[in-house]
Amino acid sequence: MNSRKIYISVVLFFFCLIQGRAQQVLTLENAVKLALENNFEIKIATNDLQIEKTNVASGNAGMLPKATATIVDNNGVQNLSQTRSDGTVTKLDNAKSNNITYGVGLDWTIFDGFKMFAKMDQLKELQKLGEVQLKMAILTKISDVNSTYFDLVQQQQEMTALDSTLVLSKQRLTLAQNRFSIGKASKLEVLNAQVDLNTDTALLLKQKELYANTKISMNQTLARSISEDFKVRNEIEVDNKLDLKELYDLSKKQNPSLEAQVINKRVAELQLKQVKANRYPNVKLNTGYNFNETQSGLGFTTQSSARGLNYGFSASLNIFDGFAQKRNEKIAQLQLNNASIAIEQQNAVLESQVATAFQSYQTNLQLIDLEIKNEAIAKQNLDITVEKFKIGTITTFEFRTAQLNYLTAKVRNSNAHLQAKLSEIALKELAGNLSL
Repeated sequence: MNSRKIYISVVLFFFCLIQGRAQQVLTLENAVKLALENNFEIKIATNDLQIEKTNVASGNAGMLPKATATIVDNNGVQNLSQTRSDGTVTKLDNAKSNNITYGVGLDWTIFDGFKMFAKMDQLKELQKLGEVQLKMAILTKISDVNSTYFDLVQQQQEMTALDSTLVLSKQRLTLAQNRFSIGKASKLEVLNAQVDLNTDTALLLKQKELYANTKISMNQTLARSISEDFKVRNEIEVDNKLDLKELYDLSKKQNPSLEAQVINKRVAELQLKQVKANRYPNVKLNTGYNFNETQSGLGFTTQSSARGLNYGFSASLNIFDGFAQKRNEKIAQLQLNNASIAIEQQNAVLESQVATAFQSYQTNLQLIDLEIKNEAIAKQNLDITVEKFKIGTITTFEFRTAQLNYLTAKVRNSNAHLQAKLSEIALKELAGNLSL
């Protein structure tokens, strides 16, 4: 008998251990950390940045010489006939000929109107753009994780509220059945209590479904198994000290979308500089060492060879190209103008977004204070109603009204906290300082 008890205790221990692991608490910090490590969009943005870093090279900007090794081997079989000036005719069928040339050449552009330097600066700016795009991807993902996490917290709170309502509905049904059994209540009261209990059960089931689906979405964002089970913390703490002017100033300095537009303007400036460089002469140095050998089946010279060093320079200057240079400069200048306009547009959009989000933030903070008071009043009203219902001094309709009012108050309070938190997250994301 004792062995059986021990066996059952061990089984229950491991069952509780498994359940505890299956329902591990996922903190917001761990969720963000997992997203930054595993999320696919961030991995792609990281690789894109690595590409831009790799492109920042002197050779890619055209500053370094190019060395090329070549080999050419030409062979032929021909029927030859030669007539000399003295009238002698020489013929040879299937005469073989061979010419082989190989060597190493070096070509180096030493001046191109400073185009290569503008190109190098442009590559560095594109690397900065990649860094900003990675920052944007990280900020967006942190925002998504925060929003989903606190949505789960709110849903968890709503399930708790619905579960409390369900307990009251069960107590009401039991009380109605007891009163009916002793003849103090009608069958209608029992049926109404049963209908309300079924309604509350259905609401809880739908809320559990929504909660489960949101957890799947969170697991997908964290790039882990969608069946991974977890719980979230049960509090939503809102930062109620955000300042509008400070948010404006931070957004002007740190917002990644605005940063990207500023870098795009710099890239357009350097592109115009490269186009204008085509007005200057292009000077190249060249040198090489070559070997040439020729064999012929017929002729005065049947074999010759040469080897040696060659060197020199070349210079070219565009004099007229059908006005292509002027056209290209005009296009580059218009692209630069567009980049300047894009900065102004992004500034205007950013100001509007910050102002709108801050207005929502302030309204939601006021709603939090209101809904906290409202929930307290609804709870007090429900407690009084329950006691009166137990002694039969109020109707079931009044009881149900108080019950639903308390449920609504709790849900509205929870939702007010969520909306305020979402406004806070949006503001910090716009300001570029949304951190772990």
